[in-house]
Amino acid sequence: MTLLLNRSDLESLLDAERCLAALRRGFAAKEGEVGPRRVITPLPGQGTATALLPGLMEDVPAYTVKVNAKFPGRRPALRGVVGLYDLDTGEPLALLDSATVTAWRTGLAAALGTDALARRDAATVAVVGAGAQAELVMRGLSELRGVRGLTVCDLDADRAAGFAERHGARLGLTASVAADPRAAVRGAEIAVLATWARRPILDAADVAPGTHVTSLGADEPGKAELGAGLLLGSRVVVDDVALAVEIGVLAGAGLDVKHAAGTLRDVLCGQVPGRVKDGEITVYAPVGLPWQDLAVAWTAYRAAKRAGAGAEYDFLA
Repeated sequence: MTLLLNRSDLESLLDAERCLAALRRGFAAKEGEVGPRRVITPLPGQGTATALLPGLMEDVPAYTVKVNAKFPGRRPALRGVVGLYDLDTGEPLALLDSATVTAWRTGLAAALGTDALARRDAATVAVVGAGAQAELVMRGLSELRGVRGLTVCDLDADRAAGFAERHGARLGLTASVAADPRAAVRGAEIAVLATWARRPILDAADVAPGTHVTSLGADEPGKAELGAGLLLGSRVVVDDVALAVEIGVLAGAGLDVKHAAGTLRDVLCGQVPGRVKDGEITVYAPVGLPWQDLAVAWTAYRAAKRAGAGAEYDFLA
C-alpha cells in the first residue's frame, strides 16, 4: 500500500524542530557514492519540468524521486509529487505534495545556512519575496536565533503586508513593509531573497558590510537575484559547487568554482570556515539537493505512520 499525503496532511505532521534536526544530520553525513541529478526541461509557454533524483541519506532505508512543474505566473507556482520508495525493493511507500516538501526543505535548510553564516549578533531580517519558502526560512530561523526586526518586500503589496503581520505577531515585534528590495535590505543584518527574478535585484552598493544574504531564487538557468559585483565582494557558500556553476548563482553571474568558498556541508562539518570576519558580506545560495527532499519526506512518512494519517492506495489492485 502507498500512503498519499497532501498539503494539509503534511502541514499537520511536519514540525520545524524535527525537520531541522533531520536536515542537520543530512549535512553532517558523508557524501554518498551516487551523485545528485537535477534535470530541467523547458515546456511550451512559461513552464518548466524538473526532476530531482535520487534522494539518498545515510541510515534511511528509502529514496526519493521528485517531479515538479514550475509555472511562475500561476498560484501556486510549483506543483508535483515526491515519490518515496523502499530502498531494497523499490516499493512506493508514499506520494507527497512536492510544493509542501520543497518549501519545508528549502526554507529550513536555508535557515541552517543563514544561521551558520550570519554574525552571531545579527537579529534584524529583510525578506524579499514573501512566498512559501520565505515563510519556512523565518520559521526555521526563529528556532535557531532571536529575531528582533523584520522588513518585508514583495511585488504583491498585500502579500507583503500579510507576511509582515503574521510573522510580526508570531515573533512579538512590529514588522514593516518596504516598497523595493534596496529599501528592504537597508539596515538589515540578514537578507533573505526568494523570488522568480531573471535579473539581479541587489548588487554591491545595496548591501552593507557585515550583512548576510541568503538567495534562494537562482536555482535554475536564467534566474538571478544577486549581481556579479556583490558576489565578487562576498564570501559565497553553496550547497553543491558543480551545480552552482552549472545552473545556480555562479552560473547566473558568469563566475566559476574559484568564487565559491565551499559548501554548507563543509561549513557545518568544520572543514571550511563560514564567516571569517564580522565586516565581510556572506552569501548562501543553494540550488536544492535531492537528499533534502528525503529528509523531509521520511520525517513526514514516519509521523504519518505513527498518527494513522493520510490515505492508503494500492497501485497494484
